[in-house]
Amino acid sequence: MHHPVFARFYARFSVAADLRGGVAAYREELLSGLSGRVIEVGAGNGLNFAHYPGAVSEVVALEPERSLRQLAVRAALRAEVPVDVVPGAAEALPVKSEAFDGAVASLVLCTVRDLPRALAEIKRVLRPGGELRFFEHGLAPGRALATVQRVADRTLWPLLFGGCHTARDPLAAIEAAGFELGTYRRLRIPESGLQAPSSPCVLGVARKPFTEDGA
Repeated sequence: MHHPVFARFYARFSVAADLRGGVAAYREELLSGLSGRVIEVGAGNGLNFAHYPGAVSEVVALEPERSLRQLAVRAALRAEVPVDVVPGAAEALPVKSEAFDGAVASLVLCTVRDLPRALAEIKRVLRPGGELRFFEHGLAPGRALATVQRVADRTLWPLLFGGCHTARDPLAAIEAAGFELGTYRRLRIPESGLQAPSSPCVLGVARKPFTEDGA
C-alpha cells in the first residue's frame, strides 16, 4: 500500500494537531498504564511512540503505508521503549495468537476496509484479559452532524483522507467483536470552533474476555 500524497499531508497535519490541537495529551491518556508486550495497529508516522510508559517491554507497530512506515521507523529510534515497525494490515495481523498484553488502535479503525475482521484479529492476538486501548473518530451524537458525516463518507471524504469513514460507530463495533467495554469518554477535536466530520472522537479501553462467554 502506497499513498504518498496522503502520507505527506497526514504527516504534517498530525504533527500540527499534536502540538496545537491537544492531541498529544490524548495519546498520553490512551497509553497510560500499559505494560508488557503491545501491538499497535496502524501506527502512522509513530506519534504514539513517545508516550508509551516504561512498563511496556516491547511494541510491535504495524503500518501498511510505505512512506508513513519510514517515518515511524525514525520515530521508533527515538522512543524510550523497544519498538519494532513492520508492514501489515489490520485484517491479517502477522503475529501469533494470544501473544500480546495490550493492543492500541489510534485513529485507524475509521480507515480499515473490514472493521469486524480487523477487530477479530486484534482479539485473536490478545491474551485473555488483555486490553484494547482505542482513540477513534466516531459517529456524532447529534443528528445534524451525523447526517453530514454520512454524506461525507459516501462522497469525497474517504478519497481525500486515506479511506477514513467518519460515521462508523467504534464502540458498537468493539462490543460486537466480543470485547468487554470498559471506561471511555467522548471528545471533540478541536474542543471549540467549527466542527469537521472527523471532530467527534471516543477514547477508552476494552478487554478480551477470559472465556468466550465473558466469564
